Amino acid sequence: MNAVLGGFSALIAVIAVGWVTARTGVLGDGAAVVLSRLSFYVATPALLLLTLADADPSALFSPTLVATAGSAVLCALLFVAVGRWRWRMPAAELAIGALATSYVNAGNLGVAIAVYVLGDASIVAPVLLFQVLVLAPVGLAVLASSHGRVSPLRLLGQPLRTPVVIGCALGLVLAETGWQPPALVLRPVELLAGLAVPAALLAYGTSLHGAPRPAAGEAAGQVWLAVALKAVVQPAAAYALGRWVLRLDDAALLAVTVTSALPTAQNVFVYATTYDRGVVPARDAVLVSTVLSVPVLAGVALVLGS
Repeated sequence: MNAVLGGFSALIAVIAVGWVTARTGVLGDGAAVVLSRLSFYVATPALLLLTLADADPSALFSPTLVATAGSAVLCALLFVAVGRWRWRMPAAELAIGALATSYVNAGNLGVAIAVYVLGDASIVAPVLLFQVLVLAPVGLAVLASSHGRVSPLRLLGQPLRTPVVIGCALGLVLAETGWQPPALVLRPVELLAGLAVPAALLAYGTSLHGAPRPAAGEAAGQVWLAVALKAVVQPAAAYALGRWVLRLDDAALLAVTVTSALPTAQNVFVYATTYDRGVVPARDAVLVSTVLSVPVLAGVALVLGS
């Protein structure tokens, strides 16, 4: 329980700093957009490169990934089906909503909880790999196509031109080859990578200043649908797949349920801001799912970890 609260308190503190900077105006207008683009185009690719360079690509095929990936895809498809039927949402907004229901905060909060609750940081590696190699490229390809007509060939090649995907690809190349770049090359990459999480959190904090009450207005139904799928359905589906389909042991079952119960990642807000699609629903989904995930994570840890 202390680990869960400790992980969230660090995130909230940085978000609060972002809100204060927006309230005081020290960063000027448009700070949220600039910080989001800094994270998306520069810092996050560097972070993913370093993260995946030390990862085991074979983790993509671990049994636990079937439960986490299966539950994520299920929730994403449910949001797309309901969003299209109920609100006739366009493709770009459906992509943001689908990511909000399935893209978990594995990169920072997930690592902290994996270390202090599960005792092994590598547990989040399969989730991170699946998200950056599958969920993100698909979602970003849809978002990129929303800026105008795109040929099928260009759409298929869009992930190869996306910074975060390029960073992932380079990291996997390093992991597969085992080559260690010289320190002269790694040090600037490490400096840039250190900006990724703070920049995303600060951007999110600045966007909260002056914002209306979350999950209100025209998009309220979409936000609550995304949050319900993220906070309740995804961990429940991961648990069901892990226990009755994959027959995972208790430790693995706890791991897949906890990682699936993590809140929506700030990256979803960064993607929405970068492409200017679904920004408000993404912001609200991150906020509400983060708040609700505290009791959910604590409950999962207490029930399955006992």
